[in-house]
Amino acid sequence: MDSTLTLYTFWRSSAAYRVRIALQLKGLACDAVPKRFAAGEHRQPDYLGLNPQGLIPALQTSHGVLAQSLAIIEYLDELHPDPALLPRDPFARAQVRAMAQVIVCDVHPINNLRVLNYLRGRLGHSEQEVQEWVRHWITAGFDSLEVLAHRHSKDGRHLFGDTVTLADLCLVPQMYNARRFGCELARYPTLLAIDVNLCSLAAFLAAAPEAQADAESAPR
Repeated sequence: MDSTLTLYTFWRSSAAYRVRIALQLKGLACDAVPKRFAAGEHRQPDYLGLNPQGLIPALQTSHGVLAQSLAIIEYLDELHPDPALLPRDPFARAQVRAMAQVIVCDVHPINNLRVLNYLRGRLGHSEQEVQEWVRHWITAGFDSLEVLAHRHSKDGRHLFGDTVTLADLCLVPQMYNARRFGCELARYPTLLAIDVNLCSLAAFLAAAPEAQADAESAPR
């Protein structure tokens, strides 16, 4: 078991947000080390020595450093299985992973800050075009996720079944991003209801961007 955990984070990083929720749900103490994107702290040699990708988050454990939010969350879930974030049934477990990956693989990576900065800079797109890009890909992901949630949620309060799963940890940060970029969310009543429920839970509240120590001084 890991007795000391350090999370390299940024208040508005949706990937770090997922991990913060997992830590809160598991009741795990963790030292937070913010890395300011605007100052390029995630690209400095000391951090690149820990995480060669220079991405947020990374989790320092007694065994070494883990990167990639889903890998971190599943590691925590295996070490601390209560509450479980993945179902025991193999098909159900795969379905939860598939729903999480709609966001983590298909939506978030192409809306990441480094991608948006490349669109603005090297490719010369206007800010309006960049904003439209973000909204297009969030909408594409949410269109399918709304159907999947309607199909697999048992209570209309969780993406899958009737308990918090890995998929929920991915949904809430992406809903936060969708609001930031002005996406039309009224067309997703199931996702909205799930988000309202999850955001009322103590673990999700404590992990929210505005609740982080680095939020007040960070550039918006």
